Amino acid sequence: AALLSPGSCAFEDSACGYEWDYAHLPWVLHGEGHYISVDTSYEGEKAVLSSPELYSEEWSCVRLIYQIAATSQASTDPPRLSLHLRQEGETFDRLLWSTKEPSDSWLIASLDLMNNTKKYKIVLEGEMGQDKSASIAVFEIKITSGYCIECDFEENHLCGFVNRWNPNVNWFVGGGNIRNSQSVLSKDHTLNSELGHYMYVDSVYVKHFQEVAQLISPKITVPMSGCLSFYYQLKQESSIVFTVYLRDTNGFYEEIWKTESALSTDWALAEVDFNVLYPMEVIFEVAFNSAKGGYVALDDISFSPVYCSNQTGMRTPFNLAEAGCSFEEDLCNFYQDHKDGPGWSRVKVKRNVYRSGDHTTGFGYYLLANTKFTSQPGYIGRLYGPTLPGNLQFCLRFYYALYGFFKMSGTLAVYIFEENHVVQEKIWSVLDSPKGVWTQAEISFKKPMACKVVFVSWCKSFWDCGLVALDDVSLSLGSCQAADLLLPSPGECTFEKDECMFIQKKRGRGSWHRRRGPTPTSYTGPKGDHTTGVGYYMYIEASDMVYGQRAYLFSRSLRGTSGKHCLTFFYHMYGAGTGLLSVYLKKEDDEEEIPLWRRTGEQSISWLRALIEYESDRNYQIIFEAIRGVSIRSDTAIDDILFQAGPCLEVEEIQFSSGYPDSLNEIEY
Repeated sequence: AALLSPGSCAFEDSACGYEWDYAHLPWVLHGEGHYISVDTSYEGEKAVLSSPELYSEEWSCVRLIYQIAATSQASTDPPRLSLHLRQEGETFDRLLWSTKEPSDSWLIASLDLMNNTKKYKIVLEGEMGQDKSASIAVFEIKITSGYCIECDFEENHLCGFVNRWNPNVNWFVGGGNIRNSQSVLSKDHTLNSELGHYMYVDSVYVKHFQEVAQLISPKITVPMSGCLSFYYQLKQESSIVFTVYLRDTNGFYEEIWKTESALSTDWALAEVDFNVLYPMEVIFEVAFNSAKGGYVALDDISFSPVYCSNQTGMRTPFNLAEAGCSFEEDLCNFYQDHKDGPGWSRVKVKRNVYRSGDHTTGFGYYLLANTKFTSQPGYIGRLYGPTLPGNLQFCLRFYYALYGFFKMSGTLAVYIFEENHVVQEKIWSVLDSPKGVWTQAEISFKKPMACKVVFVSWCKSFWDCGLVALDDVSLSLGSCQAADLLLPSPGECTFEKDECMFIQKKRGRGSWHRRRGPTPTSYTGPKGDHTTGVGYYMYIEASDMVYGQRAYLFSRSLRGTSGKHCLTFFYHMYGAGTGLLSVYLKKEDDEEEIPLWRRTGEQSISWLRALIEYESDRNYQIIFEAIRGVSIRSDTAIDDILFQAGPCLEVEEIQFSSGYPDSLNEIEY
């Protein structure tokens, strides 16, 4: 235990300062078996284990050795083990990793923790699910400084590197004074001794042409760029190909290094510039052509955040924020080609009950094509985005809304425009979608050359000229599918999967309901949610309630911290009979609730954004209260709730307001 770094534990005779939460299931320490576990012998949903307070300004790696045992039949709700980061001053824990994969023996998970100046705790959660005889065991938690990709192969868990099993050629651990094959080297590189270990692959059992052995690194889940280096020895009689690849979550390989020299009887250093911007694995692959091929040995993989050599033309870091736009201030880095004429106009709609405003806040600007000034048949409006670097996987997201009486398919399309030779490739076009609802589109693309995204609105004939609106364009790295698998931001609730951190004391007619699509009553409630246009939101169904009846949505108890917090959410109050929507803060041990925000009466046909700044150093709850108004046209909805530490960066004009805004229906161009 004296040798273990803070936060590390082998659970031999103590839990090394790890504590469990008495509100949940107990963890049991098995000193003789060197592990800590939780099982279904007690009633309860989950067990929580938190580390002592830790602090590290350097990059560090958490390795977790664990096992989930479950009954064989796959249940719909299997046991799950998750690891969270609890930072000082944050109300919500950040989920770093989660698994529900049962196994017959221990598994290893490696997670990079980026350097940070805040104190933190590591929190393990074991959820038991519906399995009647499940158990979750943790054998070891190890926190080391450095990167998870680094390894000297001296420990039995091999830093989470795994060999992809092949009947004939595999990576083995060599050294440690075991003479187990004629090709084993006399000394490793780390200790330069017979006792040290390294990885090697040997051609003795090659049966076929082009047999391949792969050594796969733990998955890199945080952005890293710099120099990857390793030592290798290669002895060959016939051609061996030793290659290093990056593999993304879709299974695409990108070669980053290949052996040049035919022979290196001593340990040779290889260095390769390395840019991982979205989740990847590093694969060390050796391909043999015959049984007399020879061998490859590998040792001391390390990483430095500085590029290997300044000569290589590395990509200048590309700022993703500059590739998107909410159109609130201007067109950002988007532009139009003037020979087309002014196709897209930046417009703003005052709050009204006929036509929806922008997607960003409901009060702001968006782009509109084919406005009444430009809609001549055959007319095309093009909006060009900034230049994007080649050979990177991107996910493009944007919101669009269509207005018009006729067939709308094809009125908006997205093209990729390659810079070098003018190739345009259409990667998306609109099909019929609900009118006047901001709908999210997601497109993944990867091009070898630098390229631009171009939004094209096309008015084929007078009857096909609808209005096309565009807002909130954003770009992220990695494919959209991979991004969907990424962990949600802590403190965010979109209601897409469940009600997140919210609870209702009683459910029934007069409660909040989770719904997608329009509400049942006409002329009230949203047509779609705010997150994607086709997802879920929470609302009250006025036709099930009586005038003045209240529905409450409570957050679970949230951790109090010093300093200001900002709560953002979207609300929808459309309908002639709309009542009240209020937000309250209730601190632990207080009788009174503190009113933070209120709206009375019909506000707009759009989703509007609310911002609330508040403070609470004690544990607290946030309560949403909706009161049904005078008629059944009183469906009030909320969506996309986000809790953030720190003051609100923007200000909402009014916190308490009632009644109609003036000039209910003007459009500004």
